[in-house]
Amino acid sequence: MARALINMPAKAKKGAVVEIKTMVQHPMETGFRPGPDGKLFPRDIIKRFVCTYDGETVFSADLFPAISANPFLSFTMVATTSGVVTFSWTDDKEQTQVQTARIEVE
Repeated sequence: MARALINMPAKAKKGAVVEIKTMVQHPMETGFRPGPDGKLFPRDIIKRFVCTYDGETVFSADLFPAISANPFLSFTMVATTSGVVTFSWTDDKEQTQVQTARIEVE
């Protein structure tokens, strides 16, 4: 996988609902598209996304071939304490891309 983009505030008030937007570069090959030789390209999609906040899962999603290339996900969480938000994308090849961001709660 390539780079991941994360858009979330660096600071939030305690109890505030925070919007998080993520996107990761990935071709998301469905396994249904034929190549120049007529053989199907092997399936390779991101199959699992997990976001944790100080070790607890706040959002997760199982993804399927209908999702677009470079999938964009948007969700919210409640800011409770200052800490690390971890984002993890896992594809069919069991390769995992992990990114982190820190949020300071005032």
